[in-house]
Amino acid sequence: MPSSTTSSDSVRVLLVDDNDAMLARAAAALAACCDIVGRAKDGRAALEAATTLTPDVIVLDISIPTMSGFEVAQRLRETGSTAAIVFLTVHDGEDFVVAAKAVGGIGYVVKPRLASDLVVAVREAHAGRPFVSRLA
Repeated sequence: MPSSTTSSDSVRVLLVDDNDAMLARAAAALAACCDIVGRAKDGRAALEAATTLTPDVIVLDISIPTMSGFEVAQRLRETGSTAAIVFLTVHDGEDFVVAAKAVGGIGYVVKPRLASDLVVAVREAHAGRPFVSRLA
């Protein structure tokens, strides 16, 4: 029987960003290698979606409504979520990277590098390896 790539073979990803255009860009970048299982536009919706959809990887913006991405990540860890967290953000300071790691983030991609770094970051995160975009 020939092998084929099905959604069960690909990485299940939840996208979280309050900007529709950014959600679309991230989904387009990941479409070939991942199964986008859901999208959320604020912290509360992200927590609900993560619980319901049980993604392998959560691509999470830091600056979102209702609670920050850092707060979402912290709550996910407190509730036992094992999803790998890749932050996708405009914040390019080393202090943000340190804060992201402190709340359980394994990946960190700055939005200007989405096209070149997001797929790599998600694959690395899914494999349990850290990835950080080259910062400005």
